[in-house]
Amino acid sequence: MFFKGLTSSIIDMLQTIVLAVSIFMVSYLFLVQPHQVKGPSMLPNFNDGEYLLTEKVSYRLGEPKRGDVIIFEAPQNKRDDYIKRIIGLPGETVSVSSGKVYVNGKLLQESYLPADFKTQPGAFLTENLQYKIPDGQYFVLGDNRSHSLDSRALGPIKKKTIVGRAWLVYWPMNLTGFVPKVVYAGM
Repeated sequence: MFFKGLTSSIIDMLQTIVLAVSIFMVSYLFLVQPHQVKGPSMLPNFNDGEYLLTEKVSYRLGEPKRGDVIIFEAPQNKRDDYIKRIIGLPGETVSVSSGKVYVNGKLLQESYLPADFKTQPGAFLTENLQYKIPDGQYFVLGDNRSHSLDSRALGPIKKKTIVGRAWLVYWPMNLTGFVPKVVYAGM
C-alpha cells in the first residue's frame, strides 16, 4: 500500500511538472518573451538594464505600426536582439535633414523625445536622402539617436526578423508599467 501511494504521488507530481513546463514553453514560444534593454540606445524612455515582456501575437494577426517599440534580431548577430522604435512603414519615404526626421516629406513629431534631440544621418541614410522603404521592411530608430545603431546605419529591417512588440516593463519595480502607444499627429 505504501509503495502504491508513493508511486501515485510521484506520478501526480510529474504530471504537474510536465503541465507547468508545457504551459511555460507555449507561452515563451508563441505569446510573450522576456528581454533586457542593453545599452543607452533607447534613453530617455528605456534604461539600460530594464527588463520587459515582448508580446509575440499582434504581428501574427496584423502589421507593425509607426511608433511601436519592437525587438528584432540584430543584423550582424542573429543570437542578439535589438530594441528600437518603428519610424517608417513599407512604401514610405524617410529622410533626415537638419537634425529632424521626415516621413513622406512631413516632419515627424516625436513627443516622446526631448525637444532639443537631434537626429544625425548615418552611413545608410545620408543627409537629405529620400529613402523609399521596400515592401515587408521597416525603418527603425533608437530614441537616443546619438547612441543608437539603427536603420540610419544598417538600413531597414525585414518583418521576419521582428521578435515582437515591447509590451510591459517589469523590472525595476518602480518603472513597472505598460509600454505607452505613440500616436503621430498628421501621419
